[in-house]
Amino acid sequence: MSRCFSSLHTHTTFCDGKDDIEAMCKSAFEKELAAIGFSSHAPVGKAGFETSWHMKDGRLGEYIDEVKSARRRWEGRIAVYLGLEVDYIKGLRSPLDKDIQDLNLDYIIGSVHYVMPLREEPFTVDGSAEELEKGITEGYNGDGEAMMHDYWNAVLEMTALGGLDIIGHLDLVKKGNFRGNPVKCLFDMKSRVYIQRVEEAAQAIAAGGFAVEVNTGMMNRGYCTETCPSLPVLRLLRRYNVPVMISADAHCADHLDGNYGEARQILLNAGYTTHAMFAGRKDGKAVWRETPL
Repeated sequence: MSRCFSSLHTHTTFCDGKDDIEAMCKSAFEKELAAIGFSSHAPVGKAGFETSWHMKDGRLGEYIDEVKSARRRWEGRIAVYLGLEVDYIKGLRSPLDKDIQDLNLDYIIGSVHYVMPLREEPFTVDGSAEELEKGITEGYNGDGEAMMHDYWNAVLEMTALGGLDIIGHLDLVKKGNFRGNPVKCLFDMKSRVYIQRVEEAAQAIAAGGFAVEVNTGMMNRGYCTETCPSLPVLRLLRRYNVPVMISADAHCADHLDGNYGEARQILLNAGYTTHAMFAGRKDGKAVWRETPL
């Protein structure tokens, strides 16, 4: 199965990953993946942020050089691609930002981690249960559904701006519904209003011609037992013929193909018979090769 799959969403010691670039390449080759792509969390210093999980601005050049060096070392054995995972933070950071576009990357994963309450600082929807509860309490007067709407609004804004190739972990906002002990439901993922928001996003993604990753990261790290996006979301994406690619969101070498078998079955259940394999760029756009599941 492995040669029919790749792992384009990976994190190394340049951001919040546990292994370096060489260790990740070695593991991907041993797992018989067709390709590995590096997607460090893009720096956010210019947006006035300081986090423990984004790459520092001063390391960007070193990161690019090391990925390109790995590409040369592994040529003929495994394809190595250079990318970034770029946050969309309204008014502060976007995949379309000139400093990102000028890097001429192989691909860009556009992700929404942050929501922007009207009267508070932005906060990430996939933080700890305590951080999330604090953000919702202070930013949305305790209304988890309002936070959910802001998340999907941000997805739509990012999609409209463009500058990306892959939508990262599309329904990440659900992570809060799996957080805490006991688990606290922040909003109803089966409600008509939630499904309507997902469908809006599916239509916009299809119109923009983007691929959506089927992210196994939360499964690999034990947060939940479903992919991101989930089966109901994938069924909507299939309705609009959105191409999908399986990726592990790996933060360590062992996770590079984690739960790929489960992701494949979920895609089959959603009505997909193929998934997209990255095949480089042409005329400034990502090229995808549809491969049987």
